Amino acid sequence: MHRRLLLAFSFVFLLLSAHAAPRLQDTGFLNRSLEINGVLHRYVVYLPENWNREQTWPVILFLHGSGERGSEGMDETQIGLPQSIRLHPERWPFVVVMPQVPFSHHHWTDPDMMAMAIAALDAEIKEFHGDREHVYLTGLSLGGYGAWEIAKTYPHRFAALVPVCGGVFWSYQPDRWREVSTLPGEYAQALGRTPTWIFHGADDPVVSPRQSLLMFQALKANGGDVRYWEYAGIKHNVWDRAYAEPQLPHWMLAQRLSAIPKLTAVSEQILIPVHPVPVKVDPAVYNTYAGDYEDQNEVVATVFRQGDKLLSRDRIGEVTELLPENPTTFFYPTGGTRRLTFEHDTEGRITGIRFHDDRHEEFWERKR
Repeated sequence: MHRRLLLAFSFVFLLLSAHAAPRLQDTGFLNRSLEINGVLHRYVVYLPENWNREQTWPVILFLHGSGERGSEGMDETQIGLPQSIRLHPERWPFVVVMPQVPFSHHHWTDPDMMAMAIAALDAEIKEFHGDREHVYLTGLSLGGYGAWEIAKTYPHRFAALVPVCGGVFWSYQPDRWREVSTLPGEYAQALGRTPTWIFHGADDPVVSPRQSLLMFQALKANGGDVRYWEYAGIKHNVWDRAYAEPQLPHWMLAQRLSAIPKLTAVSEQILIPVHPVPVKVDPAVYNTYAGDYEDQNEVVATVFRQGDKLLSRDRIGEVTELLPENPTTFFYPTGGTRRLTFEHDTEGRITGIRFHDDRHEEFWERKR
């Protein structure tokens, strides 16, 4: 009898303990849904690994492009900001809300789609302790259009705006951006001095970079806080470069909603070259770099000098010129973020090559 009572009390104690123990919150990409006017909308919210309930968190509303439309609530996590988060989660200490436009709609600028995006944003701010002082809006391509329109339609909601290869129009007026006279009054005045960072590819054949340029000029003329970065040689998928910019998340975090009225007018327009201008290096230095370089005992690069050039042959025999960013760091003529840095020991002997890009880093040891 006593044994049965003891077991019963032990069982009750375990139940109470399990009920009292706080449930650990899942982090990463989480599925969510909301219903508006009888229509179910699925979407995703991202939580950083170190998310906790003891603090408030900055929040980003991300709007996808036309290729990620659907109703499953997943495709919008494949490119752009979500991809950058997967590559470098340490850079993005934000709650990120990723709604999705269904195939039955074509534009984020449709009023019901804008309302759905704001509803998803508000739901996740409430659920995950979002800080309304630090709420940011960004979108790419179709979502870039949506970012401009939502920022205009819902003013005083966002601490910063980041449109990527987008433009301005209403769903029923696709050529409206050509009406230059309407831009300052309807967009620039609505945004005021909301900090805005615009990205566009100089060779974009899908969305004319002139749309972004006109918006930059309109915001500048209205005394806004705006920067415009255009990438030479880049077509429509400038989002790969934009969301890989290490400065971007730091810049976002530095913006605060209540600080906007106190900001002074500032503007910046930059054309980012395909790659840096090569520096002049004494070709004799290249002789010290010549040799085979291994990764896990396999030769992955053979470096050699040819006249005034430094060349590299990869494991399949393809030869590429290495252009000097400085005497020890080189890049490829095709551009991009890939870099090869020659490292040496305390006696100045070359020990290997540090290969790195925006995604990862490797060390190739010099073969003895």
